[in-house]
Amino acid sequence: MSKDLEKKEEELEQTLARQLELFKAESEDWLKIGGVVLAGGLIAFAIVKTRGKRKDRKTEEALAVLEREGLLTKDIEKKLTERGSNSSFWPSMGQRLLILGLAFAKEKFLPNLFTADPEDAKVEEQSR
Repeated sequence: MSKDLEKKEEELEQTLARQLELFKAESEDWLKIGGVVLAGGLIAFAIVKTRGKRKDRKTEEALAVLEREGLLTKDIEKKLTERGSNSSFWPSMGQRLLILGLAFAKEKFLPNLFTADPEDAKVEEQSR
């Protein structure tokens, strides 16, 4: 009885070890994908911030010139400083994630798309 329990214990430990190895391998892929997404997001965020600063600086310069010339009115100042419906960071981030997801799906599933599985071949033979 104790030998059976020891054997079962060994089998369970081996199974657990295999499952942990498989989990580590799969999570490694997800960590890489997450790292790429995070890095892409940070780069896109930095680009958006620097462009915004540049635009603000140019607006301030234009306001200073208009004020110096005496052409600055409340209406013009409001139009220049008001933020319109410019594109934001999130739609472009969504587009980047979509492209990344499509690239991942292409890499993962396209090679297996055109290979015939044995199960598919059996179904085709049975239908004929």
